[in-house]
Amino acid sequence: MEQTTCFHCGDDCNTTIISFDDKNFCCNGCKTVYEIFSENDLTCYYDLQSSPGTIPKEIEGKYDFLSQETIIEKLTEFNDGNTQIATLFIPHIHCSSCIWILENLNKLNPNITSSQVNFGKKTVRVTYKSENCSLKDVVLLLSSIGYEPYISLDDFKTGKQDVNRSLIYKLGIAGFAFGNVMFLSFPEYFEVGEFWLEQYKHLFRWLMFAFSIPVVFYAGSDYFVSAYKGLRSKLLNIDVPIALGITVLFIRSTAEIIFDLGSGFFDSLTGLIFFLLLGKFFQQKTYTFLSFERDYKSYFPIAITKINSVGNETPIQVYDIEKGDRLLIRNEELIPVDGILINGKAKIDYSFVTGESESVGKESGDKLFAGGKQTSGVIEMEALKSVEQSYLTQLWSNDVFSKNKEDGFTTLTNTISKRFTYIVLSIAIIATTFWLFTDASKAMNVFTAVLIIACPCAIALSAPFTFGNLLRIFGKLKFYVKNASVIEQLAGINTIIFDKTGTITSSKSSTANYDGVALTPSEELLLKNTLRGSNHPLSRTLYDILDEHCIITLNHFEEHLGKGIEAKHNNEHIKIGSASFVGAEEPSVLNTTVHISTNNQYKGKYTFYNSYRKGLSKLFNKLKKHFDLVILSGDNEGEFENLKKLLPSKTKLIFNQKPDDKLEYIKYHQTEGAKVLMIGDGLNDAGALAQSNVGIAISENVNVFSPACDAILDATKFNQLYNFIKASKSAITIIKWSFVLSFIYNIIGLYFAVTGQLAPVVAAILMPLSSISIVVFTTITTNIIGRKLSKS
Repeated sequence: MEQTTCFHCGDDCNTTIISFDDKNFCCNGCKTVYEIFSENDLTCYYDLQSSPGTIPKEIEGKYDFLSQETIIEKLTEFNDGNTQIATLFIPHIHCSSCIWILENLNKLNPNITSSQVNFGKKTVRVTYKSENCSLKDVVLLLSSIGYEPYISLDDFKTGKQDVNRSLIYKLGIAGFAFGNVMFLSFPEYFEVGEFWLEQYKHLFRWLMFAFSIPVVFYAGSDYFVSAYKGLRSKLLNIDVPIALGITVLFIRSTAEIIFDLGSGFFDSLTGLIFFLLLGKFFQQKTYTFLSFERDYKSYFPIAITKINSVGNETPIQVYDIEKGDRLLIRNEELIPVDGILINGKAKIDYSFVTGESESVGKESGDKLFAGGKQTSGVIEMEALKSVEQSYLTQLWSNDVFSKNKEDGFTTLTNTISKRFTYIVLSIAIIATTFWLFTDASKAMNVFTAVLIIACPCAIALSAPFTFGNLLRIFGKLKFYVKNASVIEQLAGINTIIFDKTGTITSSKSSTANYDGVALTPSEELLLKNTLRGSNHPLSRTLYDILDEHCIITLNHFEEHLGKGIEAKHNNEHIKIGSASFVGAEEPSVLNTTVHISTNNQYKGKYTFYNSYRKGLSKLFNKLKKHFDLVILSGDNEGEFENLKKLLPSKTKLIFNQKPDDKLEYIKYHQTEGAKVLMIGDGLNDAGALAQSNVGIAISENVNVFSPACDAILDATKFNQLYNFIKASKSAITIIKWSFVLSFIYNIIGLYFAVTGQLAPVVAAILMPLSSISIVVFTTITTNIIGRKLSKS
């Protein structure tokens, strides 16, 4: 009887065969999944891997508990009544086809707006419209296509806490088998005579064969799977030569014991896989450590204003927030934790979380979710829990806000690895052909040794470990970089553009004088409360200078980027900002000024005397030797003479620039070949930060979280900017030296392999050692850079 396999899952259909669309399925579940894919034009899923599905389990009624509101609230990380977001742990994620289908869930269910896979953690973050789709619907959909999530009700979490131990199991089996095979090989190593030859030679050889089977087909399976998928995609990845070498060793060794030609190379084979896995285990542990440091110890220097029991406002770091704290959220500020709205009119923009920019109105008593941005004045809220810093990191790295910026050495690494594989295969074939005609007994050894010794793993490891360690070091020094590609971009910049107010000036030590008609007590009260809602550096400075006043709730608040702010309370209306914004004539005296009008009558102006950041002149003199420097300011030219004296002679000083002007200036110079680093305060400069090759936001006790920036620099570390750029350039140098070391190692190794002087097992030991040496080299050298940075 001819055996039929299921088109979807690949299992034997046995007695039950369901035919549909000229294809055979083992059950209605597999057929249903295929129908879903077919109806939504997703049948290319099967092009990525044959029979990729899993037989759906009986799930009817299994997830009814997901209809309970209390459980939904625990399992979702965001739930505003219209949109819900949940991160689900999917144990069955294992390949590119899994990622592809899980990131196209919106085509299976239009109420799912997005789904993002974290392959390393085996999770999928699903955003869906809760009005027409529930968490239960999402879980059932995932289960029906063979990706049933793991949900633990013990701790109400959707992510399994246990680590994936499959590599440890494989390493243990390979090590056990390797040790026993070596033991069984001793009689031949020492050429034991009668006892070995007469009685136990064949038994020992077949035992070695038996030990090698689980090593090859279980412990070494990842290499075969990876090589197979690469070849199906018409790509030669770095696992192809490894899989080929294992196959050759196993087939040749098996043939030798079957035809009694010798004992084979089972010691080399099991040793090869054991040492390969040992190297992979070391790399995984090192990378996990770097990721841990990145996710949980790199706190952003973002502050939030806490209101104590007597009403005083104190800035605190976000990770110091505790449950029950009363927090002040200003206009354009991020809500760092889930909480309850107490005072004020909230209009929350959840685009950081959901990708949708429509603001949502909230009233006193409503729940506010972390990641939302207040867009209409000041509000007060009570925190319901402490900050999850990893959640802020996740928001910052959200693909919705990522900008495709050119890759540097990452692309170079991939290109080298790909070409290297072609070269290795060519060398292996040529060398083997030569030895077949010269000394056939060495041919297979040479072929296997070449494939193993010349693996480009060390090359592929250089960039991720160098940048990963540098990300961790930068974080400890209060320079918080979004990802590794930012460091690559930072190393290649040739132009640096600075905003003025709040960037090269410090709001903490600035002073201001008032010139105009005296404000009435009610106007002073309105002025103070209007400034209270703004995060602009001049607003913050003026707010701190003015006397204390009672707190009132404004009827209306609006901030006009690059112009000013306006507010209403009862019958009074106030405008604060530039002269043109409040309806006054432009001043003849050029100074940094803030003008005020109430009820459309001009009152006067505050003239600011800026305090520049410590070490500014010294920093610019260092930067000028290597970069073109520009000051782009939205203020007037009042500080022109001061800056001209303070900064290097060729620094460009451009004033009266609106946010759009800054963006266009950067865009134009990029077309001229400039690689631009933009440094701003993260508020008015969002467009310029996004347009630049690298955008850095300066943080000074203000919640300036913005997806537009690529890095956040604590204001106290502003004078170290040159050292951070220099360190980024050093990282590129380290990677280049890693490439050189790897090539030297491969050339030497290939020489001994091609000439037949290198046994496969020795090659297997040397290969992971080369990878480990690269990791050690990059870690030590980046740590040296870190020590230099901390001392500077």
